[in-house]
Amino acid sequence: MPSPLHADSSAAQPPEHGTVDALISQTRRLRGGLDAVRRAAAADEGPDDARRRWHRALCDLAAHHLDDLGEHLGQLLEGPPPPEDPAPPSAVPHQAVQAGPPAPAGTAPGRAGSAEWNLLTDEATWSEELYALFGRRPDEGPLTLDELPSWLPEEDRGLLTALITGCLVDGKPIDGEFRIVRGDGSLRTVHMMGEPVLDADGSATSMWAVLRDISELRRSRRAVDETCDSLQRRQHLARAEHRIAVELQEAVLPPWRGSLRFPQGAAPQPGGSAGARGTLDIAAHYLPSASSALVGGDWFDALALPGGQTLLSVGGLTGHGVAATSGMAMLLGALRGMAVTGAEPGPLMGWLNRLLDASAQPALGSAVCCRYDPASRTLAWSQAGHPAPLLFRGGRGRTLRPPEGMLLGAVAEASYGQAEELLEPGDVLLLHTDGLSPHSTGPAAGTVTDRLLDLAPRFTVAKCAQECVRIVLEEFGGKEREDDACLLIGRIN
Repeated sequence: MPSPLHADSSAAQPPEHGTVDALISQTRRLRGGLDAVRRAAAADEGPDDARRRWHRALCDLAAHHLDDLGEHLGQLLEGPPPPEDPAPPSAVPHQAVQAGPPAPAGTAPGRAGSAEWNLLTDEATWSEELYALFGRRPDEGPLTLDELPSWLPEEDRGLLTALITGCLVDGKPIDGEFRIVRGDGSLRTVHMMGEPVLDADGSATSMWAVLRDISELRRSRRAVDETCDSLQRRQHLARAEHRIAVELQEAVLPPWRGSLRFPQGAAPQPGGSAGARGTLDIAAHYLPSASSALVGGDWFDALALPGGQTLLSVGGLTGHGVAATSGMAMLLGALRGMAVTGAEPGPLMGWLNRLLDASAQPALGSAVCCRYDPASRTLAWSQAGHPAPLLFRGGRGRTLRPPEGMLLGAVAEASYGQAEELLEPGDVLLLHTDGLSPHSTGPAAGTVTDRLLDLAPRFTVAKCAQECVRIVLEEFGGKEREDDACLLIGRIN
């Protein structure tokens, strides 16, 4: 390839201006579109997380590429600079060849410049832009091939030597990157592309090259790589946390699926009835969130107590992930342990509140705790800032009147009341946590409680608790749930 500096301009065929103009216009449109994407991302509300940092870094990298492309197309449109007519030193004052002082530190150097080194005369010719790139005054003259390595850091000189040797000895094109120390002391990264100029015998007579400052490109590339690594680490940690939370939840929640009879082992009634009169037929279901990858701190539980009684509870802690599920496991374990001592639901709630208030990881929670005695069919229950149980009887439903009780962990010495309800055979008791309704439910669809109470006629004809659960899932089991939820249904035989 002939030298770009000493090419015959009359023989050169410049590109059509219309084509280059069209490319410049396309580049400007792309640059404007990229700026719009960057502004939209900056205006997006939310935490400054790893994904947003990666997005900004990638936009910056693309912007640098487009800026370089626009500048190169502009130079292509202008054409190569005209050759300079050297004047005798005596005819031109020394001050006339000076291009002024070097650019002050911190200003942007030239992006790209060209050079040619004549191997026969040991002369070098540099373009104006190359002087600016190196931070060197034109009156100081160009660097020879022997002087060029001295402007590189020690660890990069071997790479430059190998590139030049491969070009001049083996005729290989130059295509490599290295760093230079500019005249102002700043360090820049340069991309060099060039070729040897051969004579008729195939010997190299000179070498030309184009050097481009790619410092900002490399900085942006590093920023993209670093933010991408950070994003991948966050995603890996999120997956690991999700797995741990799911395993912890599965280890703590009751392992049974489908209906379960309490007291366990009660003999079925003649005629195929589900169980002895007054016993509980229980079924439950956990509904995961569709919009969050993390597991919440909701729970449901049914525990056989001494004397044939049954403990029913549902509840949840604020937050998601391992912290929420570990806090849930602590509360549920404490609730089970204290319940087997014979404690009533009201005092149980007070002790759970003190436990959560003294926890190393402060959180708020809500819960409903019920103690059912099949001998008297009496339900004693207490609540802490939680939706009250729903009772369905004879094709109609109602909300049980809640006793006094505030959120767990809100006040250390909070008091919790207790209420009692006499249940009858065929009654259906429904407990649930917040988040049962999908977020797509509009105001016209009614509240969660209203929609549940409307299911009363269907519960009346249901044959078991598990069938009641399926009825609720048909109404609330959509995919657009904002949060996870738990559902527990007990049916009096």
